[in-house]
Amino acid sequence: MTWRRAQMVLLSAQRTDVAKIAEVTFTSADRVRDVVHNFNADGFDPLCPKCKGGRPRTFTLPERREIKKIAKSKPVEHGLPFSTWSLVKPAVFLVAEGGRRHRPRGPAHPRSARKASPFNT
Repeated sequence: MTWRRAQMVLLSAQRTDVAKIAEVTFTSADRVRDVVHNFNADGFDPLCPKCKGGRPRTFTLPERREIKKIAKSKPVEHGLPFSTWSLVKPAVFLVAEGGRRHRPRGPAHPRSARKASPFNT
């Protein structure tokens, strides 16, 4: 239940004017009417948000645990020729190991994105 919707219903039950409720709850009068109407029709259920918003999770819980385990380990434990992880190396490693369904965007290293040129040193 969101406190703002509950506040609208409570103020309405106290016979507060719709315009005043809208002002207090920082919303429109139409929104207040919708919330109160839905509460009167369906009870407490409409006070709870139906969607939580945001992007759906990309990884499952077991995948996140595996990623965390790899990130906390040392690269040499996986037979890799470097001693510390960079920001990109774990993603490249996970893709190579099949730990992620998608390929990383962009090159594995910024220098590999450069075109060969006699001016690049």
